[in-house]
Amino acid sequence: MKKTKKIKIWKVLRNVIFSILALFVVWIVFSNVMTAYEQKKYQPIGELVEVDGKEMHIYIKGDGKETFVLLSGLGTAAPAMDFEPLINELAKNNKVVVVEPFGYGWSDITPKERTVENIVEEIRIALKKSDIKGPYILMPHSISGIYSMYFANTYREEVKGIIGIDSTLPQALDYFGEDAPKMPKYLSFLAPIGITRLALYITPDDFLPIADKGTYSEKNLKTTKALSTWKGYNKNVVAEANELKENIDKTVDMKFPSNVPTLFFTTKKEKVTEDRKNKMSFYKTQLTDKPGSKVVGLEGHHYLHWTSYKIMTAEINKFTNLFSGEQ
Repeated sequence: MKKTKKIKIWKVLRNVIFSILALFVVWIVFSNVMTAYEQKKYQPIGELVEVDGKEMHIYIKGDGKETFVLLSGLGTAAPAMDFEPLINELAKNNKVVVVEPFGYGWSDITPKERTVENIVEEIRIALKKSDIKGPYILMPHSISGIYSMYFANTYREEVKGIIGIDSTLPQALDYFGEDAPKMPKYLSFLAPIGITRLALYITPDDFLPIADKGTYSEKNLKTTKALSTWKGYNKNVVAEANELKENIDKTVDMKFPSNVPTLFFTTKKEKVTEDRKNKMSFYKTQLTDKPGSKVVGLEGHHYLHWTSYKIMTAEINKFTNLFSGEQ
């Protein structure tokens, strides 16, 4: 009797396991079919240019006296969508460019390492192929501050100014006594097997900007959701995160050139360490000698452009007016 009972239990467990596996396979197929459908439905809003044999997406809006190049933070699945409110404000009087690095938005995934050298070169090639002439005002959000530091030091003649959006800069870890974070490699499998899509269905708001209703169009939000399911934590993003320490080591001894004007936006309410350090005090150490360089504290999330885009644009216009026409 006991043996018969064990056999029955095993059969039930086996059937449950097979059912779960079957559902998992069905979900993977469904997710990939949906991805193929969405990729046809949500076409690139900008142009695709060839960089190292792969396609990179670059979005341009406006035309004016300054050219701003917006660079996204780590894991921002759809940069051109994410920056939309700030793009619309800045583009009223300027040319605004969003370069989506490999692994982001409508850009391909690349086999090349996510070193600071490779990322900056890819951005430069995309700009040149889109006939975007410098010098540029680089506007890095978060991790892109490291790439902007390398860009400004290596290609000084191509950089007219730096405007950081709560940027991660190479000296920050030493300043706050922190270690570079890492990402588990298994995260890169979540999108291909449909886990990212499942997470989006369960908690869709976690993939969207935290902003007042109407700030982002419905089309934008739908596109952001779709792109998040294709590109969320893909292998390029995971590799970029795990290359962070090495990229910081390569740039930690750099400073922005003294004649490059700098403006840093950061979150105002930030925890102060025991030795009275916070983001405001850190960014003040990064200012250059150029008149008008300053730090502006704002209320809001790390993604300050979600809610403070109008205040930021007003500050940016005042800032650029100080050196307008300089080369």
